Amino acid sequence: MTVRIAPCRVFRSTLVAALLLGTGAARSTASAQTIELEAASIQQLARAMDAGTVSSEKLVALSLARIDAYDDRGPRVNAVMTRNAKALEQARALDTERKTTGRRSLLHGIPVVLKDNYDTYDLPTTGGSVLLEGSIPPDDAFLVKKLREAGAVIIAKVNLSEFASGTAFSSLGGPTRNPHDPTRTPSGSSGGTGAAIAAAFATLGLGTDTGGSIRGPATVNGIVGLKPTLGLLSRDGIIPLALSFDTGGPMARHVSDIAVALGILAGVDAADTVTRRSEGRTETDYTRYLDAAALKGARIGVARDFMGFDGEVDWVMEASIATMRAAGATIVDVRLPKWLLEAKGEFYAAVRYPEFTAQIEQYLATLKPGYPRTLAEMIARSDSIVAPRADGAGPHPVRWSLFRRELASGTLTDPRYAAVRTHALPLVASLLDGIITTNTLDAIVYPTNPKRPDLLTAPPEPPGGGAASGSNLANLSGFPDLIVPAGFTTDRLPVGISFLGRAFSEPKLLGLGYAFEQRTKARRLPVHTPPLAGEKLPIK
Repeated sequence: MTVRIAPCRVFRSTLVAALLLGTGAARSTASAQTIELEAASIQQLARAMDAGTVSSEKLVALSLARIDAYDDRGPRVNAVMTRNAKALEQARALDTERKTTGRRSLLHGIPVVLKDNYDTYDLPTTGGSVLLEGSIPPDDAFLVKKLREAGAVIIAKVNLSEFASGTAFSSLGGPTRNPHDPTRTPSGSSGGTGAAIAAAFATLGLGTDTGGSIRGPATVNGIVGLKPTLGLLSRDGIIPLALSFDTGGPMARHVSDIAVALGILAGVDAADTVTRRSEGRTETDYTRYLDAAALKGARIGVARDFMGFDGEVDWVMEASIATMRAAGATIVDVRLPKWLLEAKGEFYAAVRYPEFTAQIEQYLATLKPGYPRTLAEMIARSDSIVAPRADGAGPHPVRWSLFRRELASGTLTDPRYAAVRTHALPLVASLLDGIITTNTLDAIVYPTNPKRPDLLTAPPEPPGGGAASGSNLANLSGFPDLIVPAGFTTDRLPVGISFLGRAFSEPKLLGLGYAFEQRTKARRLPVHTPPLAGEKLPIK
């Protein structure tokens, strides 16, 4: 898939010069230690930029070079939809600002990628669909504003499951591939963010999660991801799928990077009333909860209902449980009631489908003339796109067929929707909270994906991940879920572990996840996207 460049005059020679020569501030010194770009945390990079041994311009140039090498070539990850052609210019300006007035935050100068359902005033926001091709929203999403204010450099918008639902494919971007095995899915819907972070195209990425869409890509790409408590982060300016479940969230290669980002992103937004729930419950510095000894004395529930589907994934889980026990945690097996396991998919679909029909129209109303205004109009326009274009964009029958099911799913006044929204969702939250309370648990763990990632040619999973997956429980309840790399299968595919907690327990989950990460150190750079020349960074 051809990478689309936002309009701006920028030349490859500038990138090459920045990559190979760097800047005077970024040159290594004899006394400095070095670390590979992909292994460096945000805190390490911030210290290096403060010391003048690394520059934002250098980091952005290296990130863009990796996109050059691995997105359209080599394994053809195909994560990037649109590059920010002003990224190097913005990085240079931030380097100057750091020298003259100091850094704005730990994210100052850090390269970031955004899932292409986050509004950006200067780059197209398409939801991966040819139906919204070229759409420039009126302003930034709330979380994007937060990133820019913190000094982050948005280097690209990345691919996703079209309109954040279905397989890791979009009509505008085509398929994204898993950098650990390009024949396999990076999962959806934040597959582009997951693949890009795993392949070290950026240090930090933002995804969205409605039924597992941050957590699936985090686990199968072998990175860290957080689906936060519903209401902790604003959804303003994100193309909606179902606002009863939707939330944005950070994806990165280190638990500490998730903690850094969360402190900047969390907060009340008047444009998103659900964030009022977080008033007085947010933190500006979640890194203070990162405790390598957090597992000692912790009580960890194991949801074994989501094991038994892949022997190698189960082996990684058992090894993870043994690790936590050795770290001083008490392990408690928990079982969910049969009715919940059988009904959770139905609960999810009863809310997800009708909400998309109503809420996508509210989003479409904010766009410039020429774009569809209703789901029915989207269906009519998609019916006229039956063959691929020369650039690879083309029809997406799987997602576009789902449009019809969504349109026929009823309205937000239907008894089925109202009953689930009003009664079933609080019931799920109450049940999970009761299990945690009754067993005095700090978190419940389960395999984020109960089996290895599918081949790209496999049919899509049922809505919400199916009965075998526990991922939609966090959406039905609104609870947070932190994913941490746990190990690999024999065929070198990543396996992640979920730490699920009660509402607003992110500090506890980050501490537990960090302690687990420090003991296991299970993340690996994908073999198909190895380090490039010049990626050893001097870190004092």
